[in-house]
This record gives sequence, C-alpha cells and structure tokens, in this order.
Amino acid sequence: MSSPKQVIVIGAGIIGASIAWHLTKAGARVTVVSTSGAGGVATPNSFAWINASWGNPETYFHLRVRAMAEWTRLAKDLPGLPLAWCGGLCWDLPADRLEAYAAEHSSWGYGIERVGREQAARIEPNLAELPDSALYVAEEGVAEPVATARTLLTDADRRGARIIAGTVGALALSGSKVTGVVISGETITADGVVIAAGTGAPAIAGTAGIKLPIEAPPGLIVHSRPYKKLLNGLVLAERLHMRQTAEGRIIAGSDFGGGDPGENPEATARELFATMKAMLRGVDGLEFDFHTVGYRPTPIDGFPIVSRAEGVGGLYLAVTHSGITLAPAIGLFAAREILDGERDALLAPYALSRFAQ
Repeated sequence: MSSPKQVIVIGAGIIGASIAWHLTKAGARVTVVSTSGAGGVATPNSFAWINASWGNPETYFHLRVRAMAEWTRLAKDLPGLPLAWCGGLCWDLPADRLEAYAAEHSSWGYGIERVGREQAARIEPNLAELPDSALYVAEEGVAEPVATARTLLTDADRRGARIIAGTVGALALSGSKVTGVVISGETITADGVVIAAGTGAPAIAGTAGIKLPIEAPPGLIVHSRPYKKLLNGLVLAERLHMRQTAEGRIIAGSDFGGGDPGENPEATARELFATMKAMLRGVDGLEFDFHTVGYRPTPIDGFPIVSRAEGVGGLYLAVTHSGITLAPAIGLFAAREILDGERDALLAPYALSRFAQ
C-alpha cells in the first residue's frame, strides 16, 4: 500500500484553506504555510458575495453555479460553516443592460426574479431609496470570509493537517520538478506544492521560472460598528453595494470588489459611509468603525488560473478573483487533480497555458 501523498499548500486564504481541507479529507498529508494566518490577505477584505451573476460567459457561469452547489455540499460536511443564502437585490446597471443580463442568465437556468418597487420594499424594508424595478436572486448568499477560512483550517487540522506560520522565500527544485519550499533558509520537502497565495503568488512562482499574469487592483470597503439588523441580504444599488455581516456590521463598497480608494482613503471611506447611511432608514445610531483596502488577485483576463504548471513537475496553481464564490469547487477539483490526475471539465478553460497561446 502506497503512503499518503505529501502536499504543501502556500496560503491560508479561502482558496488555500479549501484546497487544504479537500486534500486532507481525501487522505493527503498536508502542510499549510501562511505568512498572515487564517484568512490570508485578500480574504478578510472580501465582500463575500456567492453568486453566478453579471456579465459572465456561459462557460464561467456554469463553473460558478457548480461552486454555489458545492457550498451547499460543504455546509453539510461542516455544519458550523458561517454560510447564509440571504438573496441579492440588484439594480446596478442601466435598464437595458439589466434586462439583457436577466434574459441571458434566466435562459441558462439562473433563478432571477424581476421585482417592482413594492416587492423590493418587502425584500429590504429599510431601504430609504427604492428602485422602480430591480432583479432578485433568492439563491445568492454570503460566507463570512475569515470565519469560513478558519473553520476549514481548523477541521483540516483535526484531520491531521499541519499549519505553520512562515514566509516562503522560494520553491525547492530538483531539475524541473518542485520538491518542496524554502522558509527562512530551511527546506520542507513534499511530493507536491500548491501556490494559493493570492497577490503573493507571482513572486513565489517566479522562483521556479513561472510567470503568473496577475493584477492586484485595490478595493476600498467601509465597515460600520455592529448594529441592529437593517438588511436581510445583499443590496447591489447604483452607487454602492452593501450587506450586513453576521456580527451586525454593515459593509459597503462602490462595487462588490470595493472601489478606488483615491489619494485619501480615509476621506473616501467617510464619503462612502455617508452615502450608505443616506440609503437606509433607522440609522441614527449607526457609526463608522473602519475601512479596509484589499488587493484582489486578478488574472489579467479576469478568469481563474487553476491548473498544473506545465514544464514544472509537482507544482499546482490556484489564483483567482471571486475566491469566495469559487472556493469549494476549486478545492474539490484541485484535490482530485493533484491526487488522482483527474481534471474536471469545468476547469478546461482556466489552465495557465492559455496565456502562452
């Protein structure tokens, strides 16, 4: 009987945590290496919207829908997962584009409902400004990002994973094969290495001669102090997107990825918070707490990179924006490919090799 495969996962954000959990559950001996602890760098600054919305090509839409289904599966395996299917109310597009999006995604099977002002008021009664028409998707949701990553890593640890703090300075190589990672001059060996380090991924991959075409646009999100329940779900309005977290904070950005922080992020945050308050009723006691500026690891064509690194054995790459939506599917598919060589058809368009063509 062969011994379990040893895999190092670099990164403890939502993608790294999901891959580590799925690998451990499948029987691998996993070591997670993280500089910043559970949640990583980008994950704590995420709006955390789980969806298959917006202008997606159909192939990407199907990956996102599958990921939404995998969230339901994952919640059954981890009953304490902070996941809520709260629904999303959207009117953040001109009327013609909103209708085109609704028609297209409805034809693909997405559960979009067209609602008027009265229905919108029933869905979100504390909105001070209501649209004449909007779209509502009841099956959209949120996963509180840091708590979710921590839950995955805690259970991976319970199943035998090792989680260590450290900064990977380089990948260890033997010829054209990755054999481990170098941390503070010490090499930790493994049968395979997964880079799921978000914006830190290009520098690590570069030590093996791999170029990752990644951008890292900043996104500012404001956070209120915890407050009484005002919002039932996601609100995607013309001027900002907002939701209320499990602990009662209302978080908002000029879009779900966060907006441009500008030259003075604090002033931008205060202006955004004022806009948010103006859109809500019952906010007399609602107070600004802090803002975050997250840097989203975004491949230059906007779509995930989830694949082996061609020409470099033992190395797997998993870098994407929309990490919250895609995390459970990427974790499942990556574990299968790493351990069994089985690549899911839904990942076919998202190999790194597409950038060489």
